[in-house]
Amino acid sequence: MTHKKQIDDRFERFGVKSFTAVSKVNNFVDRLESGNVSGTKCKTCGLVFFPPRADCCQCLSEEMEWFDIKGAGRLISFSMLKYAPAGFEADTPYAVALVDFKTCKVFGRITKDISEENLKIGMQMTVAVRRLENDKITYEFHHP
Repeated sequence: MTHKKQIDDRFERFGVKSFTAVSKVNNFVDRLESGNVSGTKCKTCGLVFFPPRADCCQCLSEEMEWFDIKGAGRLISFSMLKYAPAGFEADTPYAVALVDFKTCKVFGRITKDISEENLKIGMQMTVAVRRLENDKITYEFHHP
């Protein structure tokens, strides 16, 4: 009897347009499903990662633990995208940003509920899970 190995393709559900279905950090999608935006931290050397990684690039350890990104961060940088890559054309314009949560810096989209005129470097931002069409899931930044 031949057993077909089942492929863990949970990561295909992440984002507006998924470019990969298989990842070593598929649990990221499960954590989003439970309402948590999470990164990973190396248990050996303490380096933190967002987006999450399964292996540490500093000490090469595979011993990682998940942590949730909570509270308010500070907007470091943002850019308003008026042209988008394939798969994102219908979303323009939208803003992407880098937010410092002290434990790590997180790159992602800013909610469309905040106009470009109201975005200010240094403003407080939180991150939250957002459900998309077609059973997709992602995260975005909000102003508290």
